[in-house]
Amino acid sequence: MAKKSKIARNLHRMKMVEKYRERRKELLKIMNDPETPDAEREEAARKFNNIPRDASPTRVRVRCEITGRPRGNYRKYRLSRNKFRELSLAGLLPGVTKSSW
Repeated sequence: MAKKSKIARNLHRMKMVEKYRERRKELLKIMNDPETPDAEREEAARKFNNIPRDASPTRVRVRCEITGRPRGNYRKYRLSRNKFRELSLAGLLPGVTKSSW
């Protein structure tokens, strides 16, 4: 089980990403457009730099929904490899079967 503070920090980052998603998108569009005048581009860059660092989607960590484990996760199921194996062998994940050949 991961530390509660690490899980809470990651949840906070997810909320920040959602809160600032549209603003980041608009500012990046202005900054990356070659048709935009330099003064407007600099103003957009200044505003972009004032957005909190945790609003960046790359700072969000993929964690297991049950244990909070940060490594060895299956994105599709949002579970770590350990919990995925336990739940699939118990038959609690629909559509997942153990392969044998």
